[in-house]
Amino acid sequence: MVAKEPEKLRLNRAIAATGICSRRRADELIKAGRITVNGQPALDLSLQVDLLKDCIAVDGKPLYKKPFDYVVLYKPRGVVTTCEDEQGRRTVIDLMPPDLQHLKPVGRLDRDSEGMIILTNDGALAQTLAHPCHHVEKTYRVTVDGLIDESALTILRQGVRLSEGITQQARVHSLKRSGNMSSFVIVIREGRNRQIRRMCAKVGYNVLRLVRERIGALQLNLKEPGEWRHLMASEVSLLSEGSR
Repeated sequence: MVAKEPEKLRLNRAIAATGICSRRRADELIKAGRITVNGQPALDLSLQVDLLKDCIAVDGKPLYKKPFDYVVLYKPRGVVTTCEDEQGRRTVIDLMPPDLQHLKPVGRLDRDSEGMIILTNDGALAQTLAHPCHHVEKTYRVTVDGLIDESALTILRQGVRLSEGITQQARVHSLKRSGNMSSFVIVIREGRNRQIRRMCAKVGYNVLRLVRERIGALQLNLKEPGEWRHLMASEVSLLSEGSR
């Protein structure tokens, strides 16, 4: 068995993970020379550290990693699923209060899509949910431009040839046609970049709205974009069991 590499965090995120302050406040502490790592002054904002192995201190007082947190967020459109964005765009971490800004989003949801994102500092669970080999189901509500025909739905179910290969079989149900739009639910077990949008484009339909409603057996259960809540222990267990 290959030994797992230690989890490295940027210094400001590692400091935030202890619950002492936000990432922005951590940057101020670093710039002020109040942070040491393994007894040495740490002035490099890009420094990567391991909270389990490196000794981080503020004003000489050691900091310690907080217990695991698990959060589900209804990601709004226009927000990127990353911890930091070089282009200065709003991220899912910016939607969290300061004491939860040490969390990492699990997987991705493209900027134009909305819906369920899980954030946690439990690296083992995050890796299990995100790794392709576990085939965790993800459920989306899709709205497309036009009245989608049965032949297109059949192709979506059976597999669509994308540039990197044919997609796995998907489940498609709950079709509704109204006016000049169609909506349906699609369940996939992989997570290629902008996969559903590309699948729909291949069969001739433009996605107008894409909402992730479920990961594994866990439902979003949030009404408004930007809302979030802590997961209950039973829900964390549900995620863990569903990814085995």
